[in-house]
Amino acid sequence: MLAPLTRKPLYLAIALGSLLPVSALANTAVTPESVVSHYADIAHATFEDARTSAQTLNTRIDALLEAPSAETLAAARQAWLQARVPYQQSEVFRFGNSVVDNWEGQLNAWPLDEGMIDYVASSDYQHELGNAGATANIVANTAIEIGGETLDVSNITPNLLADLNEIGGSEANVATGYHAIEFLLWGQDLNGFDAGNGERPATDYMAGEECTGGSCERRRDYLDAVSDLLVYDLEWMVAQWAPAQEGTYRQAFLAEPAQEGLRRMLFGMGSLSLGELAGERMKVALEANSYEDEHDCFSDNTHNSHFYNGMGVQNVYLGEYKRLDGSVVEGPSLSDLLAETDPELDATLRNQLNASMAELNDIKLAAEAESSPMAFDMMIAPSNETGASLINDAIMALVIQTNSIEQAADTLGLTQLQPDDAGHAF
Repeated sequence: MLAPLTRKPLYLAIALGSLLPVSALANTAVTPESVVSHYADIAHATFEDARTSAQTLNTRIDALLEAPSAETLAAARQAWLQARVPYQQSEVFRFGNSVVDNWEGQLNAWPLDEGMIDYVASSDYQHELGNAGATANIVANTAIEIGGETLDVSNITPNLLADLNEIGGSEANVATGYHAIEFLLWGQDLNGFDAGNGERPATDYMAGEECTGGSCERRRDYLDAVSDLLVYDLEWMVAQWAPAQEGTYRQAFLAEPAQEGLRRMLFGMGSLSLGELAGERMKVALEANSYEDEHDCFSDNTHNSHFYNGMGVQNVYLGEYKRLDGSVVEGPSLSDLLAETDPELDATLRNQLNASMAELNDIKLAAEAESSPMAFDMMIAPSNETGASLINDAIMALVIQTNSIEQAADTLGLTQLQPDDAGHAF
């Protein structure tokens, strides 16, 4: 797992604003155009880090496939965990930017019916009712039948896997992305609400008589292809935000009126805060007491995914992003712009972003505690009042900050922002 946080580590203190109470640009004229341009810079840096960490993951997977062992499997898992850090911060760019939202499903779709990919424990396998692909098991079969159609899957390639996403019309048929890789590295988490994550053995990737789980060669092919595709997809998105390049999304985005760019920024912040993070990723799992609706369900890394989603929202508002190499991208921000018109609302929103990050950090601390850690799937157990309180406090903080995000939009002349609530009532 990622290294546990102390109560307020340096990088969290930066994220919470305790080291930056006043913007470095407080005495510099800030324009909507400069804020929107810097937002594109942060998007580019974030996706670059996501690509870099995915390349490291791909290299570690290659090492696992070259010499399967407990050590190479552990190294690949650690690289997957680290790759989630920048990627989850990038999700704030989804909403409002169709180029990201239309692309995102191939990288981060969930929940998935993992039996479409590989073997599962038939006695405790929950999947979408009526999904013909839920037990297709691509790894074990060279042809699969879904929706009355027989599909040739004998040659496992990145293109084949991309084409299999949502096959048969089911969103649970996820063949690619971080969570397909997560399942192939960890296997099913069969612990329910109890402690523990997936326990796939390295022998699932060994040859000959040492192979466990059957079809080890095809499993190796699948993991190799899906990790290659992840890198390819991220390389494409990095190029879309790259400066000084013709025909990119960034070029089209910056050609729009600056007010439209500000709207997309605030819509993304509000939609990730409210409908996606507070709603789909926390409220749904808690109310249904469903570990199948846990985001990183195979690795029990959900607390980190939520934490870095929250950080992504804060990054956009403050105009700051801490890169993997420790450098900080900073520049004109929404906070700077709002402070010129309504400094009180700016201070309120900054404090509320701090508060939501503190609540998400409490979930992270509980999950990574040295003594009796409580992972997210344990928090959502029906009888876990402490876990429910931690999650509900984070949900409420996210709802509160979304209200101020809408007020900020109104103050900046962006009426009726209406961030996506994903159909949830709060």
